[in-house]
Amino acid sequence: MNELWANRGRSGWSSWRPEYGTRVLHLHDTASGQLAPLVGRDPGAISMYVCGPTVYAPPHIGHGRFMLVYDILRRYLEFRGSVVTHVSNVTDVDDKIIVRAEREGRPWEEIAEQAEAQWWSAMDALGILQPHEIPHATKYISQMDDLIVDLVGRGAAYETDDGVYLAVDRVDGYGLLPHIDPATLRSGARVSVDEHKRAAGDFALWKKAKPGEPTWPSHYGPGRPGWHTECVAMALELLGPGFDLHGGGLDLVFPHHENERAQAVQLGRQFARVWVHNGLVTQGGEKMSKSIGNIADLAGLVSGSDPRAYRLLVLRAQYRSPLEVTPELLEDAARGLARVDAFADRVASIPTGAAPAGDPAVADLDRRFFEALDDDLDTPRGVAVLFEAMRVANSMIDASSAVEGATRGRRILELFGALGVFPTHRRDVDPRLDAWAAARAGERDRARAAKDFATADSIRAELEAAGWTVEDTPGGTRVQR
Repeated sequence: MNELWANRGRSGWSSWRPEYGTRVLHLHDTASGQLAPLVGRDPGAISMYVCGPTVYAPPHIGHGRFMLVYDILRRYLEFRGSVVTHVSNVTDVDDKIIVRAEREGRPWEEIAEQAEAQWWSAMDALGILQPHEIPHATKYISQMDDLIVDLVGRGAAYETDDGVYLAVDRVDGYGLLPHIDPATLRSGARVSVDEHKRAAGDFALWKKAKPGEPTWPSHYGPGRPGWHTECVAMALELLGPGFDLHGGGLDLVFPHHENERAQAVQLGRQFARVWVHNGLVTQGGEKMSKSIGNIADLAGLVSGSDPRAYRLLVLRAQYRSPLEVTPELLEDAARGLARVDAFADRVASIPTGAAPAGDPAVADLDRRFFEALDDDLDTPRGVAVLFEAMRVANSMIDASSAVEGATRGRRILELFGALGVFPTHRRDVDPRLDAWAAARAGERDRARAAKDFATADSIRAELEAAGWTVEDTPGGTRVQR
């Protein structure tokens, strides 16, 4: 675990907050298919469980997206004043880990430890807040064993020669999350089909020992837990029944999350009250998949560009929508960050106090920002509100209303911070943005030559917003800092 995470996310801006009144964040609940208010089980608090990694390989950009989505959600909830308890698990024993260990002739523990270290290193680079609890599957074997004993005792599960399985046909409402008739469902990922199972959809709670595989003792002999069981045991122990939110990627809706829910139903325990799932990452319009070879390494992405650019790119897409990731889109996000950085430098150079609570412009900014975020975490609209407000504040500073513009600017930067976007000084900006500035200067010259002065003025404003000084010379547009 990276100890630097302890102080992540401090914006450095004032702690002034508006009165939130009765405003409530609404999120799309996968179970109901409708927007649902996220009202805490406990007043002033939100409990959230987010499925974490299976640590068998380095993380890819799809992993980065889902971690960023729930980091943004958590930050926003905390900015609103909620006390958030964030739990995210680590699956450190699994078929994929064992297969890789056998292929490479290494201990499975070594594979898991190495992949987990790569995971946290990449998440740290993205500025993702550390979950409050990070339970590992191998540390919860006894709790899973107790859970399985309970399910068998209730007649909800049965033992075979190779393991213990949950009987899906006995689960009331099975298929709720994917909204599919149970009769049409088949067993899914990590659920093996064999002649010992009563039905193809039944899934393993416990896998009995096989030669060369890691094992633990249980009431059903040595073996290891099934994938779908660990999160049930961890969530109920760490957050208790009826916790507020369960999150993960869209690919986890079925079978993983539906099979978690099924176990809780059969245990007679209330599980998550709201289910949230983020959309997947696409490349060239195709969903990322190892089978077609379009999995992009997350460590390569964060080391090759400003990691904040990926956060802004994620913010520009509604969390439930597909996210296209290309070098061009990342570069565009980096240019947006350059504008934020330049604006922060400008605001910092103007002495001003905290924004007054009675400022109607600030109140209107808050209203529009919170309305966007409270509407199913509509970050594209919220970010657009902030960039437009930043443009207006820059114009105010240009028009000799520097103190008023900078005062509003501080609130704008606080709201950026609510989403995890924190400015850096211009000297820290990626020097490759110089090439962008030169290209924009050339485009401005071509626009002027074509007497397209509206475009030329727009490019000038864009360059200045990014911190460049723009000068017209006989040889064309000159940009410098």
